[in-house]
Amino acid sequence: MWQQIRDGRSPSAQVVDGIAEQDALRLGSVGVAALRRDLRGEVLGGGPLEPLLADPSVTDVLVNGVDGVWVDRGEGLQSEPVRFADADAVRRLAVRLATLAGQRLDDACPWVDGLLPGGVRLHGILPPLVADAAHLSLRIPRRHSPDLATLQEWGMFDGAVAEILRAVVQRRLSFVITGGTGSGKTTLLGAMLQSVDPGERIVLVEDTRELAVRHPHVVRLQARAANVEGRGEVTLTTLVRQSLRMRPDRLVVGEVRGAEVREMMSALNTGHEGGASTLHANAIADVPPRFEALGALAGLPTEAVHAQLASAITMVIHLARHQGRRSLREIGLVRRAPGARLAEVVPALSQDHGRGSGWPELCGLLGLGPEG
Repeated sequence: MWQQIRDGRSPSAQVVDGIAEQDALRLGSVGVAALRRDLRGEVLGGGPLEPLLADPSVTDVLVNGVDGVWVDRGEGLQSEPVRFADADAVRRLAVRLATLAGQRLDDACPWVDGLLPGGVRLHGILPPLVADAAHLSLRIPRRHSPDLATLQEWGMFDGAVAEILRAVVQRRLSFVITGGTGSGKTTLLGAMLQSVDPGERIVLVEDTRELAVRHPHVVRLQARAANVEGRGEVTLTTLVRQSLRMRPDRLVVGEVRGAEVREMMSALNTGHEGGASTLHANAIADVPPRFEALGALAGLPTEAVHAQLASAITMVIHLARHQGRRSLREIGLVRRAPGARLAEVVPALSQDHGRGSGWPELCGLLGLGPEG
C-alpha cells in the first residue's frame, strides 16, 4: 500500500479496510472497526492532523516541518501539541496528501498546490526550498456556509452594516471585498451571495474551490494547473472568458490576482451587473494601485485600468482582524473625478471614524435616505 503511495497512486478505502479485516480473528469486530478508523486516518485522511481537520472550528492547519503545528480557530494562530517523529514522517504525509489531491510532490516537483477530497486546500513544499523538513498549509472550507445574520452574531459587523450589505446585493452593485490573509473575505462573499435572488444564475470562477454558497442556481468553474509534462493548464483568464458565454446573472471571481482582471473588468463594464470578487489589500486606498499592478500583468496601460475600474466596481468592503477577531473595518466607493487621470476609493463608513465623505452617495445608491 505504501508503495502505491510512493508511486503516486492513492489506495482505495476498500484496500485499507481489507488490511484491517485480516486481523479480524485476533481483534474482534470492535478492534477491527478501531483499526479501520485509524488506518483510514493514516492512509486516506490527515494522519496525526485528522482530529484538527475534523474540528469544525478550525479554518487553517499549518505544519512547520518538525518544529510544530499551528491552527486558526478564528482568533489567530495557536500552537497545537501535535508532533512528528522526524522529517521523514512529515515528508511521507506531504507526499500522500499530494497524491490524494492528484498532484506530484518529489525532488523534481518540490511544491504542490491542490485540493483534497472534501474540499481542503493543500499547499506543500519540500526542502531545500524550505528548511529542515516539509511544510504544509491546509485551508479548511466551512462545513456550513454562514449567512449575513450569522456573521452579525459572530461580531463581524452590526445590524446597520448587515442591512447595507444586503442592499448592495439587492441593488446589484458590483463590489470587491479586500483584506489580508485569513481576514474572512471568502466567508463574507459567500454570505452576501446567499442574498442573491433565487431566480438569478451565479457563475463562480475560482483558482481553487473555496467559496461556499447556499443558493439554488450556482455554476462553478475551477482553473487547472499544468500536468507534469507542462500541458493542460486552464487559467482564470480563460475561465472568465468562458463564463460570459454561460449567461451569468452574477459573475463572481473568487479572488482576482492576475491577468484575469482585464476580462473581469471588461465583463462588469458590458452589462454584467452585481459582479463580485475578493482582493488582497491592506486598506481601501490600496485598491486602485493593486488593480493597476494586476492590469499591468494583462498589458493594460495605467489610465485604461483606472478608467475601467471606476466604471466596473462600485464599492470596496474592507475586512481585517481586530483584537484577534475578523471584522468589517471600512466601506468605500470607487470614484474617478471628472478630468482626473486616476481612480480613488472614497471612504463612506468606517468602524474607527464613522461616516465619511462618500456616505451621502452611498445612501443614494442603496436608497437609504439622507440619514441612512
